[in-house]
Amino acid sequence: MNDIKLLFEPRSVAVVGASKDPKKIGHTVVKNILASGYKGKVYPINPAGGDVLGLRAYTDINAIEDDVDMVCTTIPAKFVFDSVKSCADRGVKYNVIITSGFSEIGDIETERKITDYSLSRGMRVVGPNVFGVYSAESHMDATFGPGNILPGSVAIITQSGALGLAMIGKTKVENIGLSSIVSIGNKCDVDEADLLAYLTEQERTKVILMYIEGIKDGPRFIDAVKKATRKKPVVVIKSGRSERGAVAAASHTGSLAGSDEIIDAILKQNGVIRAENIQEAFNWSKYLGNSPPPTGDQAVIITNGGGIGVMATDACEKYEIELYDDGKKLKEMFGPVTPSFGSTKNPIDITGGAASAEYNSALGVALDSKEIGASMALYCETSTFLAADLEKVLEENYNTYLQRRKPLLFAIVGGEDIENAIVKLGRKNVPVYGDVYEAVSCLGKLYWYNRYLRYHSELYEDAQIPVAAITEICKNAIKQDRYFLLAHEAQQIMDLVGIPVPKSFVARNLDEAISCAEKCGYPVVMKIVSKDIIHKSDAGGVALNLEDKGEIIDAYQAIMQSCRAYNPEANIEGVEIAEMLKKDVETIIGARRDNTFGPIIMFGLGGIYVEVMKDVAFRSLPISRREIMNMIKETRSYPLLLGARGEDPKDMDSVVAIIIKLGALISKCTVIADIEINPLMVYEQGEGSKAVDVRILLAKDGVKQ
Repeated sequence: MNDIKLLFEPRSVAVVGASKDPKKIGHTVVKNILASGYKGKVYPINPAGGDVLGLRAYTDINAIEDDVDMVCTTIPAKFVFDSVKSCADRGVKYNVIITSGFSEIGDIETERKITDYSLSRGMRVVGPNVFGVYSAESHMDATFGPGNILPGSVAIITQSGALGLAMIGKTKVENIGLSSIVSIGNKCDVDEADLLAYLTEQERTKVILMYIEGIKDGPRFIDAVKKATRKKPVVVIKSGRSERGAVAAASHTGSLAGSDEIIDAILKQNGVIRAENIQEAFNWSKYLGNSPPPTGDQAVIITNGGGIGVMATDACEKYEIELYDDGKKLKEMFGPVTPSFGSTKNPIDITGGAASAEYNSALGVALDSKEIGASMALYCETSTFLAADLEKVLEENYNTYLQRRKPLLFAIVGGEDIENAIVKLGRKNVPVYGDVYEAVSCLGKLYWYNRYLRYHSELYEDAQIPVAAITEICKNAIKQDRYFLLAHEAQQIMDLVGIPVPKSFVARNLDEAISCAEKCGYPVVMKIVSKDIIHKSDAGGVALNLEDKGEIIDAYQAIMQSCRAYNPEANIEGVEIAEMLKKDVETIIGARRDNTFGPIIMFGLGGIYVEVMKDVAFRSLPISRREIMNMIKETRSYPLLLGARGEDPKDMDSVVAIIIKLGALISKCTVIADIEINPLMVYEQGEGSKAVDVRILLAKDGVKQ
């Protein structure tokens, strides 16, 4: 396939549909290419010939004698396929189809024909339904945007053409220079992963910003993003937070795994910074692109007002910024530059009377401190410190910090003069914000990304499992036209992979139930065994803490009556008798094969309220031990595992080991679609964990090995 570099740095560009009419997109594209200073060859193509903007217009692609690296197609949809064929046959490397009217309006067939024919001839397609490509590297604006794009270090990939055009305008207002901006539209061929391969290695690009509506090939996307975030920050706006993926009714893991929950977890796992809106994304991209990394783990707040300092402190907690809090050292450092009625606690309050000298002194102390890794300076407008003076102080201090490679940002609040100062400083790339949370969020993301680079690990955990033996158990179920395993089959698999389960037996009748209970030892649990009843509790198919023979008889009769009433057609094979485990922390571990991202793992608070509490976290596989712990810590119930109300800590090592084994099971046994252990009872340190109830669903397309 063609080198993706040729899309961003083509030696020649042809515009199919180039026009003399300034109202036509084909005219604007040619005009922008010429105005941007592109040094390569430009070939307007129009069946009428003549000239366009002073260039000879060719009647078709075959009339051009030289090789053509890239074509921008701007003709009506009904003519696009024939044009694509000509370009592909002619040896064009990339075709950027700006034209709309394909899969986005339901015409999937034509779009597929375009893609198939292009790829069969070795031509790559961007789009359809895009606004084009801008590349600062080649001084090329092959878009129908507003022109005069500010060159810089932020690359934008956008699935939305209209939003992308709006972003071009907004980058100029925000003084954000672009290394490139690419619209990918319907993604019939070229997608984010292709573009990331180029932008990750390009030196000009310091930050990558993506607007994504949908991801087609999850594993490929993850691989590309992972490589990118190892080298530079990636900020993503992913729309569709409220859209849920298909719900697998037979599994808590499936019903809790909405598409956005999965995407959010996987983006975070792979170092992506997710923004909720454009302003947030622009703020973060600009700051991350211009700021050096923190020189230490702790930051300081310098303020002239207590209230704004408290707000910043709250914001630091929200955005996970650790504030330097050694009171003795803070007093030694900032005492000489803080009024006696101020405060040397962090936030450092240099009081409302502070002016240029006080700010310069306090910021100088923070800059010289080895303990302080970053600084935030806050300002509330007062009569003692004019906006013009403030503007100078902020710019000078920022440049000093930049030269010393230490992060600094500002939040200032006031009237019209202050707002004007924010605009002026923003044009000089000084990080000044009119809102405290806006400012602190930028530093928070810088710290978050810095921690990711420091702690991420590619030492993925794996476990050896007997794939052939497990597959055989599953195949036997499928032969019975059954796509889930019965309790004893699931227990067999747990035994094969080394996950502890309660001692249990399957009884076919009441006499066997009594005998099995005596083998287990009282107290015991009784559960219905039926391929037609998956959620046993809902059917009244579970009885707990049975103490003797009489309770076994009563429970057996009650379960049979309830389950037959629940589903009269159910094929009931008997009951499972299992040892009654002592209660402790109930967790849930699930693993499933996601339609987009492949194998994923889940951990959370288990038991009967799992869907009510929804205290779960997800990750994609493969996974490192550190990321497993991050997933566990992400849940609100994590403190229970540390030992709540004076209890001893729980056996975290056993939980991690079971997550690793379940991950190996879903990754290597493709016949398994979904596994769930709920609850996994976690005992005190050294006592391990036990899988109380195991549910395994099989893939409808059968065995793939």
